[in-house]
Amino acid sequence: MHYEVIIIGAGMSGLAAGIRLAYFEKSVCILEKHYAYGGLNSYYKRDGWEFDVGLHAVTNYAPRGARTGPLPKLLRQLRLKWDDFDLCPQRFSEIHFPGRRLRFSNDIQLLGQEVAEQFPGDADNFQRLLEHIRAYDDTRYDHPYRATRPILGEYLRDPMLVDMLLCPIMFYGSPQEHDLDFTHFVTLFKSLMCEGFARPRAGVRTIIKALVRKYRACGGKLKMRCGVAGIQVNKGRVTGVTTDSGETLTADVVLSSAGYPETMRLCSDENGKRAPEECGRLSFVETIGIMDELPHRLGHEAAIVFYSDAETFTYARPAEAVDITSGVICCPSNYERHDDMPHGLFRMTWLANYDCWSGYDDATYAATKKLYYEKFVERATECIPEFRRHVLYSDMFTPRTIRHYTGRINGAVYGTPHKRRDGRTRVENLFICGTDQGYVGIVGAMLSGILMANQHVLYTN
Repeated sequence: MHYEVIIIGAGMSGLAAGIRLAYFEKSVCILEKHYAYGGLNSYYKRDGWEFDVGLHAVTNYAPRGARTGPLPKLLRQLRLKWDDFDLCPQRFSEIHFPGRRLRFSNDIQLLGQEVAEQFPGDADNFQRLLEHIRAYDDTRYDHPYRATRPILGEYLRDPMLVDMLLCPIMFYGSPQEHDLDFTHFVTLFKSLMCEGFARPRAGVRTIIKALVRKYRACGGKLKMRCGVAGIQVNKGRVTGVTTDSGETLTADVVLSSAGYPETMRLCSDENGKRAPEECGRLSFVETIGIMDELPHRLGHEAAIVFYSDAETFTYARPAEAVDITSGVICCPSNYERHDDMPHGLFRMTWLANYDCWSGYDDATYAATKKLYYEKFVERATECIPEFRRHVLYSDMFTPRTIRHYTGRINGAVYGTPHKRRDGRTRVENLFICGTDQGYVGIVGAMLSGILMANQHVLYTN
């Protein structure tokens, strides 16, 4: 079977690219190796309880009727309505460091006020930094790499403020340890701090189902449980893909959301050589829980808390299985219009070491998960007033889980540190979308798929 475009992966970017192409009557087929859509942002059911995976919040929030910004842009490009995502904005979130707390919301003025109160010597400096961020064009492909920490240090005098600003940014999208590229920082800062957080009332399934319905309505082909075993390359061009079942599909263009190193390792050129792999090292452990009470009724109202127990924030692959000295505590039920939810939710996320988790035998793996669950909920009681007796059910995923269900080498959620903003690979008609193209988050992933479909298929002439 021949298609104009084959897309590898039915995640947010793959589905968005598929909709865009199918809408313009391109013959397009999405191949997904698992039974569930969504990729890194999906959902599942266990023992009757439903869980989201990946989604803490939809960033780049824009209210109904907004005409500018990433969210309105992607809705126009996909011919979707604001109500299709049913987004509820956050009330506020927090950053906790020793002796200091900063609140922020979808109104950047709150963060400015908090900085002025907690770091009065940097109040004006923070406003100058905001002006620089707003004026910076992070959509350009030709910005050279520049480390973010030195740039923030040029504006802000207090090193703790620098770390407090980096903490949520890095946890929500940095593939690089200790620092990140300034262009990537600006993209993330705008999406988290300037535009802000929201959440679909019924969870990530709302967005996924809207995308799948739209894609199928446009005539797109979707093959589930159909992994790609190899990408056939002849004279620098893709001729087709071979599926796990041995079927060969040919295509004019292949667009992959599987990650750059994961995609390139599937390619066979004329000499049978494999492309070098540039793999990320950062992965996470996350505990997800269901409670019989809403967190705000226990006295905890923040949607998300980013914390560091040390004054200097360290963002790196830990030497042990998990590093709980910093992390993210998210309460998805602490959003507007969530007051009548039947159960409270919590999600706790920490940096983890893939090699440790992948090396455990099954008994050690289970015992280690149980051990860390106790540590996690103990640490979370410093943010959420005693909630442990309210927990009805919990589950945990690890770097080993991420590797199994996404194929990401090292369980690297944010992929390779070396992003390809133009989506190009060494193969002429093979392109990358999604995380390794450089846009992160749910809105970012969808925009990546749209951008790559537009640039490399629809607007090539």
